[in-house]
Amino acid sequence: MSFQPIDSSFFQQPTLQLAHSLLGMLLVKETEVGTASGWIVETEAYMGPNDRAAHSFGNRRTTRTEVMFGPPGYVYTYVMHTHCLVNVVSGEVGEPEAVLIRALEPCTGKELMYKRRGEDKKEQELTNGPGKLTKALGIEKGDYGRAFFEKPLFIAEGKKVKSVASGPRIGIPNSREARDYPWRLWIEGNRFVSKTK
Repeated sequence: MSFQPIDSSFFQQPTLQLAHSLLGMLLVKETEVGTASGWIVETEAYMGPNDRAAHSFGNRRTTRTEVMFGPPGYVYTYVMHTHCLVNVVSGEVGEPEAVLIRALEPCTGKELMYKRRGEDKKEQELTNGPGKLTKALGIEKGDYGRAFFEKPLFIAEGKKVKSVASGPRIGIPNSREARDYPWRLWIEGNRFVSKTK
């Protein structure tokens, strides 16, 4: 299967809208050992300077957050508790917002995913969390600053989504009122959503 990156114009939409539009799209990573991909089934929006849960809260500008201050459609990776997480930079230039990709449904390269995640894993566990999906696809901190509309790490056309649910974001207990914002979006009924048992 040969996938092509979507046009950069796709990313030029408001952050919450982008978080919704990304559902069903295909996240692809090409590496020397092969290509792996998955449909995005869960996202989380981070709304920048006024969002206590965002790394750029209060317009905090550091080496880590620098890419968020640039144009949308770029890769923001960071390491949390040894796991690499991947975000899509969103918002206008100078408005540091991003969408975290929280879960994927495997599409191609499953053998590669098992190799990276462990042969004993259930299929559902390969990519049903933000740290799991990066490991499964071979996404690394070094992908920081790449464009999602260019190979080797890119977003391609996916499939239509029927029903989307929303609720509070996960794993941000110390962000006061921001922890209750319903900015986590997921495809209803999909078994690869991170909190599906």
